[in-house]
Amino acid sequence: MRAPTFFVAHGAPSLAIEHDDFTRAARTFGESLKDIRAIALVSAHWEAREVRVNAVAQPEPIYDFGGFSPELYRVRYDAPGSPELAREIAALLGATLETSRGWDHGLWVPMLHILPDARTPIVEIALPQSADLLAIGRALAPLRERGVAIAGSGGIVHNLRNIDFTNKNAKPFDWAAEFDDWIAERIGSRAFEAIANYRNAPNASLAVPTPEHFEPLLIALGAAQPDDRLTTIYEGFQYGSLSMRSIAFAG
Repeated sequence: MRAPTFFVAHGAPSLAIEHDDFTRAARTFGESLKDIRAIALVSAHWEAREVRVNAVAQPEPIYDFGGFSPELYRVRYDAPGSPELAREIAALLGATLETSRGWDHGLWVPMLHILPDARTPIVEIALPQSADLLAIGRALAPLRERGVAIAGSGGIVHNLRNIDFTNKNAKPFDWAAEFDDWIAERIGSRAFEAIANYRNAPNASLAVPTPEHFEPLLIALGAAQPDDRLTTIYEGFQYGSLSMRSIAFAG
């Protein structure tokens, strides 16, 4: 079976202990993953100068945030890693193995909603700086034919400077909605090179003040195949400036 390639927004860390329209949509999408072998995931919260691949068999959760409810720091997501798959991915990408790192919240926050049974192995890949991310996705694409889903976790619009943390359901800012729509249109038309040049899009400097949350999308898109069908997992905003748009391509 060909496993999907997908991009999921992870919003604020507090999403881990919340239940809303987004988490319900994530759970529904997760039901389509029940037959996959594993997931190779790139998160906004692990950046590196070079490509690195986590080969830890049982990664511990990293609570890489502050100022939230004490309950959040007790959440665990104990899905296994896969050192064997990590070595395979490292060989595909010419990457270095990481042997001591846990999982950041960009992985475990969305995955505990998508696959709450925590049985599917996950291998995290660092987001490399100054790399052709579409090409990395293309290099990972053959794994899909062997049941390994390719995933990016971040946010198409992620601006914490203008966030309205007082209102999770705040109407999105006009500039945020415009950029989000621009990207969605190009995902639909498979204009992936245009998306890779997102700095030319309207309001890009506001929607993507720093690249790390946006760019995992490019790896997921690079792994898409011409005959895949596009599914919108979720469309909407939280706190006015966090796009929760999540998409999947599946054969």
